[in-house]
Amino acid sequence: MNSIDRNIVAQLGLESGLTSEELGARVGLSPSAAHRRVKALEQHGMILGYRARLSRAARGNPSTVFVSVTLTDQRQATMLAFEQALAQTTQVGEAHLMSGESDYLLKVLVREDDSYERIHREVLSTLPGVHRLVTQFTIRTLASEE
Repeated sequence: MNSIDRNIVAQLGLESGLTSEELGARVGLSPSAAHRRVKALEQHGMILGYRARLSRAARGNPSTVFVSVTLTDQRQATMLAFEQALAQTTQVGEAHLMSGESDYLLKVLVREDDSYERIHREVLSTLPGVHRLVTQFTIRTLASEE
């Protein structure tokens, strides 16, 4: 990736819905050259896709809860079973394999028409291999990529 490609990626990261004409004007290329570069970046896996940024209201005004998960053990089979089951949950917005005291850190989004107590009882605690869940509720979000 050269500096023009990095600039294209940066511009699309800020506003993914730019037309080729708008993008080209921002990075100093013709619309067709900007379009070709974007297609090449997509083909090389540098751009994975595009998405709409939804308001909190459109997402059900969710509360953000962080959950540290400790598994019963760290065998590959245990971790794989947990990760596969986790991929089927809709309430987990992000999941990270961690170093330190816990094995995973989950970002759980609790819609206003749901409760964390239900998600904890019916979803998280039933995931395979879960030994311990430690929950932290956010008070206010200061910065977010959403």
